Amino acid sequence: MSPTIRHLLAFFLQYGVLGLVLLAVADDSFLFLPIGSDLLTVVLVARNHERLALYALAAATGSTIGVFLLDLVCRNLGEAGLTRIVKPKLLDSLKYQMQQRAASVLVVSCLAPPPFPFGAAIAVASALQYPRPHLLLVVFLARLARFALVGWSAIYFGRRILRIANSAEFLWFMGIFITFCLIGSILSITHWVRVGRSA
Repeated sequence: MSPTIRHLLAFFLQYGVLGLVLLAVADDSFLFLPIGSDLLTVVLVARNHERLALYALAAATGSTIGVFLLDLVCRNLGEAGLTRIVKPKLLDSLKYQMQQRAASVLVVSCLAPPPFPFGAAIAVASALQYPRPHLLLVVFLARLARFALVGWSAIYFGRRILRIANSAEFLWFMGIFITFCLIGSILSITHWVRVGRSA
């Protein structure tokens, strides 16, 4: 595991459950991070198997808060504003799917791993005025299931995951990935600031 990731993990790990909540909020709102709530959940559960339920609950809560922050912006933008944050082809596809079966699309987006466009699905649901209480409930329950599965996987596959994480290929990949995440975060924050000012 690269030094940068170790430092980031150490920073969030020192706060335990609160660190997981904070990382999940950032991960599912506007930032691109080289470590996600999935990875932190894996590490926390690997250290303490008995707290799997608590960690899954914390990650799901943070994720729901992050979605709420995203919803606040996108709901005000409305359908017309979506063209500024979602690519046209993806927007058309998500709009059609949301109009047919919004809850199912949200559940899949919450459960699916990257590169599924989770943020775009939330943005479209919010801009199309999908009821906020329903949105947050679906996100919370689906994310809870996802993080519980991630935590269980950490218990079951823990040693194999650690071997992969310490390989040279993985370290090179993470170095490149961290660079993209930093650039992505800067662009994301700049973009959302501009969208907010022009709304």
